Amino acid sequence: MTATYHDLDTPIGTLRLVGGEDSIDRIDLPNRAAEPPDPAWERSNGALPAALAEAKLQLEEYFAGDRREFDLPLAARGTEFQRRVWAELRRIPFGETISYGELAARIGKPTASRAVGAANGRNPLPVVVPCHRVIGSDGRLTGFGGGLPTKQALLDLERRSPVLS
Repeated sequence: MTATYHDLDTPIGTLRLVGGEDSIDRIDLPNRAAEPPDPAWERSNGALPAALAEAKLQLEEYFAGDRREFDLPLAARGTEFQRRVWAELRRIPFGETISYGELAARIGKPTASRAVGAANGRNPLPVVVPCHRVIGSDGRLTGFGGGLPTKQALLDLERRSPVLS
């Protein structure tokens, strides 16, 4: 099965969405989306596969301030531990932040802050799986694959969004 990709312009830069009819496999932040795509991927031409079209729509709504949660078929590949961390990331409420230590405690591994940080850093679906909502225990922004200015921009966007019902 060939994956399709679509480059989506957003307020934080171009995101590269990769997936197909049934799932979203990855989202590359602007720094990675600037790199040449994997040669195994097909560039979208015209109509997008269903899951990719839905991801595009939901991300546009998010960046417009009209969406707080994503409801997409995700197919992130990772270890069992990584998938547990990524699942817990999706439970962090819109506009809120937690520390790596708190995230580790939430998955039942209170001493695994560093491992949680590593899993967070390998999140293949940033924004949709909101790894940007995890900060240092002292409240400072730390590590983000898209760079700290992008992380700050995402947090600012969420804090400025109108309250949605």
